Amino acid sequence: MSTNSQDQEIDLGQIGTGIKNFFNGIINSIFDFIFFVRKKIVIISCLFVLGIILGFLIDKNSKKYTSEIIVSPNLGGVDYLYAKVDLIKSKLKENDKDFFNSIGISNKDNIIDISINPIIDIYTFVNTNTAIAENAQNTQNFELMKLLAENDDINDVIKNEITSKNYPHHKITIVTLNKVKENVIIKPILNYLNSDQYLNKLLSITKENIIIKMKKNEEQILQVDNLISQISKNIAKEKSDSNLIYNNENNELNALFSLKNNLINEISDQKITLENIKIFIKDISVTSNFVNNKGFNNKMKLILPFLFVFIYLGFFSFISLYKKQLSRIKS
Repeated sequence: MSTNSQDQEIDLGQIGTGIKNFFNGIINSIFDFIFFVRKKIVIISCLFVLGIILGFLIDKNSKKYTSEIIVSPNLGGVDYLYAKVDLIKSKLKENDKDFFNSIGISNKDNIIDISINPIIDIYTFVNTNTAIAENAQNTQNFELMKLLAENDDINDVIKNEITSKNYPHHKITIVTLNKVKENVIIKPILNYLNSDQYLNKLLSITKENIIIKMKKNEEQILQVDNLISQISKNIAKEKSDSNLIYNNENNELNALFSLKNNLINEISDQKITLENIKIFIKDISVTSNFVNNKGFNNKMKLILPFLFVFIYLGFFSFISLYKKQLSRIKS
């Protein structure tokens, strides 16, 4: 029993010594690092300042400006929109200055890239017909979403090309070397997207049809008002069996008021539609000349100082370790 107790005391003593040595080693390493930095403070400071200077220069020379145009294609012109943007992108890669001059862009070299992506808005997509249907579940778009999602993940369906091209809004992104004015690059691109004669003719016919429908609705509202006025006069003149007559006429009045409200709502929608289809590719908003700060963009002045110091410390540690190992082998 005494032997086992002595062995346990020896084991506990060894564990305690090991823990003490471990923490002493950590403390020694920390102070070694502090003393080393203090000793090499001039070199480390110079590397840090050099990193800041180089970082500023790199950020300044590599700064790129991004402009975004949110557009809404009318009359199902999504494929046309994407084809036109892809054409501009291909002409950019070909360095076709004649093409850009023809669409009104003289400083083509300022443009680095152009791309288009849908703005994912699944709620608007499935509620497209809610003014007609009782709820979103009865719309064709919602049924299409359910059909596509039966065999695939819903997130994949939302983002795939078939679905994404049917969202109402899309974002055109233009990356440039320098700041741009809207009338120099953005307006010429929008004008080019709306330059198709056939589509503009189709748009003009659509506007005319809507205006004709609006006038018909306004005429029907006048007719309904006349009917309501006539029925109201008849109610006032009726004396005998007034309650029965009033109830019958009241039902007719409710139907007429409901028809009038529907016509007014339809005219309101038609006015909004006319505003939205003034041009084939309608620009909703334009945001110009913001600097992309995602990832490492425009952050080199913060990264390089610490990177230089880290490399120096790592290199010095490697040299120190190499010397120790070389001395160990020789001894």
